[in-house]
Order: sequence, then structure tokens, then C-alpha cells
Amino acid sequence: MCGINGFSWEDPELIRAMGDRLKHRGPDDRGEIIACGASLGQTRLSIIDLSPRGRQPMVNEAGDTYIVVNGEIYNHLDLRAELIAAGHEFYSNSDSEVVLHGYEQWGESVIERLSGMFCFAVLDCRNRRIMLGRDRLGIKPLYYHHAGDKLIFSNEIKALLAWPGLERRVDVRGLYQYLGYEYVPAPRTLFAGVKKLKQGHYA
Repeated sequence: MCGINGFSWEDPELIRAMGDRLKHRGPDDRGEIIACGASLGQTRLSIIDLSPRGRQPMVNEAGDTYIVVNGEIYNHLDLRAELIAAGHEFYSNSDSEVVLHGYEQWGESVIERLSGMFCFAVLDCRNRRIMLGRDRLGIKPLYYHHAGDKLIFSNEIKALLAWPGLERRVDVRGLYQYLGYEYVPAPRTLFAGVKKLKQGHYA
């Protein structure tokens, strides 16, 4: 299953606290990285490449792009072959590394090439940005809060609530939708200020 989380500033204690709230999603391993003014974390359920080489967050050869992924990329072997032919070097056999090199090769349009159930976050130090992506059916959840220069994201809202800067307020419109539809359609949630990335979208 795996859990991913992160935010657009450096705070080792907060990224660990968020990981603690997602440990049920990834009982096999966990990792955190603080780089270029941001923080990324992942709790891992090992499925493809059980070795330590599949550990996340992953970094590219140049050391300037990081990724955390939750899910499975079904066409990763085909994409790997295409990326190797384009000159990319792989460190692991993980399908997650395909997303990392795919982002280097194709930028945001990498999401159009991925077949599977996934959500991911790329920390691009060279261009000083974070990209979030989610699969077409929205099988893997990804929530975020964005205000000013602050972006924080996670698979589960309870991990976002580890940050004291997030207000605990009900989104009245989201509550209305839940009572009417028995779920809250994206991008709303039951929490004011917390949004759900739409399926098949990137941000």
C-alpha cells in the first residue's frame, strides 16, 4: 500500500511525525529526506524490488530530483526499456524509479504514460517545484493543503493534521455533499482548506 507525505519547507520532526501516522500503510521500511528547502517521506510496503535499492525517497543520478510513490505501475518494464534507450541509468528494479526517470524525460506528461494505480510526488530541485500526480481512476488517495508558499500533502488527512498550522474546520459544502451522496467528490473533503487531487490530474 505505502504512504507518502511531504511539504515545501524543511522540518525533520514534522516529516517523521507524518510518517508515524502512516506506518500502517508501509510496515516494511520508511525513509525521509530534507533537500532544497523541502521535506519528503515514505512508509514502504515492499512489492516490487524487495531489496534496499527500492527504498524511498529515491533520487536521480544528478542528485537534484527526488520522488516518493504509492502504488504500482503496470507498464513499468516497457517504460524502463524506453528510458534506458534514451540514456537513463537505473539503480533499482523498482517500478517507482521508472516514474522518477520518466519525469526527467517527459516532465508533467509522464502521468499520461503511466498505466496503474498510483499517486506520487516529485521534488524537482533544479526548477524549485513539487509535482503531485494521481492515477486515472483515483484508486490511490492524495490530499493536500496549499496556501501562499506552503504546500503540504499526504495519502491520509490525519498525517496532514500532524502540522499545527492546519486549521481544524469542517468544510460545510463538503459535509452537505457527504450527507447527500455518501461521499465527498474531489477536490473537496470534509476539512476546510484540505483538497483531494482529482483522479488523472497533476498539480
